[in-house]
Amino acid sequence: MQLTAKAVAAVQMPAGKTDVIYFDDASPGFGYRLRAGTGGKVLRSWVAQYRRAGGTRRITLGSAGVVSAEQARLAAKKVLAAAALGQDPQAERIDRRDKDQHSFRTVVAEHLKAKKPDVRARTHVELARYLTGTYFKPLHGMPVDQITRKDIAARLVAITRESGSITAARARAAINGFFVWTMQMGYVEANPVIGTIQPKDSEGRSRVLTDTELAAIWRGCGDDDHGRCVRLLILTACRRQEVGSMQWSELDADAGIWTIPAERAKNSREHTLPLPPLAWQIINSVPHIVSRDYLFGVRTNGFRAWADGKVNLDKALGEAVAPFVLHDIRRSVATKMADLGIQPHIIETVLNHRGGHKSGVAGIYNKSSYEREVKPALVMWADHVRALAEGGERKVLPFAAS
Repeated sequence: MQLTAKAVAAVQMPAGKTDVIYFDDASPGFGYRLRAGTGGKVLRSWVAQYRRAGGTRRITLGSAGVVSAEQARLAAKKVLAAAALGQDPQAERIDRRDKDQHSFRTVVAEHLKAKKPDVRARTHVELARYLTGTYFKPLHGMPVDQITRKDIAARLVAITRESGSITAARARAAINGFFVWTMQMGYVEANPVIGTIQPKDSEGRSRVLTDTELAAIWRGCGDDDHGRCVRLLILTACRRQEVGSMQWSELDADAGIWTIPAERAKNSREHTLPLPPLAWQIINSVPHIVSRDYLFGVRTNGFRAWADGKVNLDKALGEAVAPFVLHDIRRSVATKMADLGIQPHIIETVLNHRGGHKSGVAGIYNKSSYEREVKPALVMWADHVRALAEGGERKVLPFAAS
């Protein structure tokens, strides 16, 4: 028969049959299928059937109650033409169905699981916030391989408008890293972030505290955990999370050293610092609770009340110090150690940097910790800080016996 609307309306399920296909005389491979459903109901649909690799493939074009005969005929022609050109429409549909299951949301979940062992806890939280929050919400339900550059660009424009360029720049970095990973995992063939606008990020800070400001901060620190931590930041040039999570088990008072384990260091490299006596005075002023390894804070993960502590410190300083952030201390210490004549490679060692003199091939062969040079450098720096804070003359103090 010729499959027209009038012809198929009269077709009934043959007696004793549960599944039958009537093919069109004019378009071989275009068929009208009847299948027995539950409760005596007959399910009617359009199909296209073709041969591929020595076998028969069949693809459903749609329900006869939704798709008209002419619409189905046109769809069948496209399927059969593709098959004639060597394509496999049924396999492509199955592949597309599988890919549709890999939505942005589900693949992001896999990405975050994969990244968790490799990034710092805070970094992982930020990645999750950008990728699972509202920033890219319109993309969450889309198949990840169907997201285009236009989709990404539209979201970056919206994020810039709603949250500012800095947030948009960080969101772009997060989703770019995500799509790099999806390419590596075979979810997508190209990174749709490439070529999109790059929102202006915050410029790197260059604030260096003056000697007078460092002295004021030292004197403004209270006799509490925040005050002790800030003073240790000044003496060691460490990052605040490294000092805030300092543990008794990391300290060797006999050797006079503090070892920051690799899992707590930003570059995932163990860092050993010989602490000057002034730092040990601060550490020894902390009550040692037997059941607690952390020196600072009240929880199981060290000191975390940085925001409240900084507010109180700023109030104590008044106008003596221009606005600053705690990380400015690290930059200031590095700068002023250089002003004291301490060599750049020693400063890099204090900062636990692996660039400069230890980058590339040099870093592969040069494994020195420069301990003999770092000790007097930190003693010299601590004496400079003491002199600034007390207004006295510099006097190099003897290092703790090792």
